Amino acid sequence: MTGITTTRLADGRELMYFDDDGHFPDAAGRSATLAGTPDQRDLPGRSAPGELRFDALTGEWVAVAAHRQARTHLPPADQCPICPTTPANPSEIPAATYDVAVFENRFPSLGPELGLIPDAPSWGTAGPAVGRCEVVSFTPEHTGSFSGLSEARARTVVEAWAHRTEALSNLPGIRQVFPFENRGADIGVTLHHPHGQIYAYPYVTPRAATLGAAARRFYDGADGRQTLTGSLLKAERNDGSRMVHEGRNFSAYVPFAARWPLEIHLVPHRQVPDLAALSGTEKDELAHVYLDLLKRLDALYPTPTPYISAWHQAPLDDVLRPASYLHLQLTSPRRAADKLKYLAGSEAAMGAFINDTTPETVAQRLREVTVPPSPDSHAAVRPQPEGARA
Repeated sequence: MTGITTTRLADGRELMYFDDDGHFPDAAGRSATLAGTPDQRDLPGRSAPGELRFDALTGEWVAVAAHRQARTHLPPADQCPICPTTPANPSEIPAATYDVAVFENRFPSLGPELGLIPDAPSWGTAGPAVGRCEVVSFTPEHTGSFSGLSEARARTVVEAWAHRTEALSNLPGIRQVFPFENRGADIGVTLHHPHGQIYAYPYVTPRAATLGAAARRFYDGADGRQTLTGSLLKAERNDGSRMVHEGRNFSAYVPFAARWPLEIHLVPHRQVPDLAALSGTEKDELAHVYLDLLKRLDALYPTPTPYISAWHQAPLDDVLRPASYLHLQLTSPRRAADKLKYLAGSEAAMGAFINDTTPETVAQRLREVTVPPSPDSHAAVRPQPEGARA
């Protein structure tokens, strides 16, 4: 069972350590050690939140977060803020080593304050950018990527996502929880260290609202309250030409109308609203299948493939939530070994996508690539020597 230890950073931000199952036999001693490893930095107090402004032209909220201009940008390895702390690099993570760490972002787009936003906005409506943004560090190792983790480590990350989804969903004013990973400089990452993020929004995002509305329309019109995502999964499995993986609890496919050159949807066979609702058995399989998909992406070309891994979870909305269905949308703009798809006029201005690949061909290539094995359990962990802690 994953061990969880919660502590605080020097400026009051929450930090949680998630340990691989069985990695530390003395769980109580491990928790005491981590909790007793304080952040010794002299940090300034947390800044005030940014601003949320309502765009009356589209009916959408925009976060204005000018303080993020000062955030860390692609630092050298010896100055990485999410590597374990050393005397030369007092980082965001005070422990000398860890498995998975989750902490409040020092430069959040949303938060640190929580609260409600106006329910009848109009032109000129603005207020604090309430909500919460967290960073999820997948490993203490500065190099590598999620696809290089052991299955034990991937399972710990899944547990962290589920834990944080449940906790964030219960915070005042939160209406949507979104775990995601931006991988690669071509996507716009600001840290090379393998990590992801979780945003807890005070509103339902435009994309989630669109997906939720379509799901609700189908749900209201279907016999037996079938779900839209479930029906699409069934259709893709019956067709077979775009399937990438079929398991006991999860299946993955390239969607019929894929927008991106590389796009995979990973869907549980059972309708659940979010990661927190998965069973232990489902989480076990998810860790395995997700690693497999990422390895397939990286095996397509000689160099690592940039991607966005987006977990679509049900909004915390009484109308949209019953019809919603957890699923992953894994996308990449890479259309060839040396070419990226840029969102130009049609996509960026009109939202009208034009795909440069065919979903059937992409699915076949993903099925046929050779997938390397995962490293042994805990192989991604390289404990630092005693005394390395600041």
